[in-house]
Amino acid sequence: MAGETDLGRLLAGMAPRLEGQDWGYAVATGPLPEGLDWFALVRETEGLTVIAPIAALRRAGLAAEGPMARITLTVHSALEAVGLTAAVSGALAKAGISANMVAGFHHDHIFLPAQDAERAMAVLRGLSHA
Repeated sequence: MAGETDLGRLLAGMAPRLEGQDWGYAVATGPLPEGLDWFALVRETEGLTVIAPIAALRRAGLAAEGPMARITLTVHSALEAVGLTAAVSGALAKAGISANMVAGFHHDHIFLPAQDAERAMAVLRGLSHA
């Protein structure tokens, strides 16, 4: 199934879902600890960025930044869609909320400070109905 590319339909149908407020970012400079249930990995020159539940990162002995909330935009956005990331991050920036966007094949995910989760949801619902 092809993803949506029309920005208006993407915004109207993004249906943000809060996926918990216990996420963290950490850097692994060696092999990943066995059994770590991570959400995303990003290989950088400085090391491997790991996004996972913050408690799991700490149990694995990794210095975790967080806690972060994760919001999933449940609309199936096409990888070639233009403007969704800009619209979402722009609306959150206008509200003074930091947004770290991670795109998967089907959905976009936003990681942000846990204390801003409910406010971010309100901003995103407003953007969806604009």
